[in-house]
Amino acid sequence: MNTPFTYLAPAKINLFLHITGRRTDGYHTLQSIFQFVDFYDKIQLNATSHNRITRISQLDNVSAEQDLCVRAARALQQATGCTQGVEIQVEKNIPMGGGLGGGSSDAATILLALNQLWALNLNRQQLMEIGLKLGADVPVFIFGQSAWAEGIGEELTPLTLPKSFYEQYYVVVTPPVHISTAYIFSNSRLTRDTKPLKIADFSNPANSSCFKNDLEKIVCEEFPAVATTMQWLSQFGQVRMSGSGASVFVGVSSKQEAENILKQKPCDMFGFVAKGLKYHPHYELTH
Repeated sequence: MNTPFTYLAPAKINLFLHITGRRTDGYHTLQSIFQFVDFYDKIQLNATSHNRITRISQLDNVSAEQDLCVRAARALQQATGCTQGVEIQVEKNIPMGGGLGGGSSDAATILLALNQLWALNLNRQQLMEIGLKLGADVPVFIFGQSAWAEGIGEELTPLTLPKSFYEQYYVVVTPPVHISTAYIFSNSRLTRDTKPLKIADFSNPANSSCFKNDLEKIVCEEFPAVATTMQWLSQFGQVRMSGSGASVFVGVSSKQEAENILKQKPCDMFGFVAKGLKYHPHYELTH
């Protein structure tokens, strides 16, 4: 019996999210900054000589056929003709429907890890192309570093954030609601015409008020629990929503301050404290 290998799948936060247009295929064009944080799902993989993809762990309301981890493994098999298989066990810590990229991150970690375990030697760009077919957020986790995103999220530029972004602590809080990204993006009241900005604009503190999450207004109207959570967290600093929600976050200067805030959160909310990561924990698994 092989010993399973354990891999990490980090959460992400969007430091801002602008919707700049909509393509003829229905996908939205956007601008955003993705930052990984050190809060993880844990994935155990046991490579096998047969070609079966087996999910050992169960996920509430998600069948094996729908599971992005299973789909990622199968997509890698199909793209390469690999005849090996794998047993997959996932410890879910990142809340689902929270806008923190948990499912996409899990899929990316599967691709990175199996590329190594199955000795496929695909490069980063090849893995990102496979990942994009699984979801628009999967490529950034394979890209593996803080990134300025454009297009539908797949046009990625490496970004060195100011030192303060890696020194601060994020308090991330998720109310007890599950938000469908597709539902929010299809809302008729969503504006899709934010003027595109440049990376240099983000680096200038004078422009801070220009950067926001265009989805916040719709989400807060449709899901009052998110509005309540943002209002509560805003007493501690500038609060932002990540992705399409429901998770919101605030950055503070010390771990003690962050933990003190977390202790005060309403009991029906999930929360954690995390620091920003410059690189994905498995960035070195491909080139």
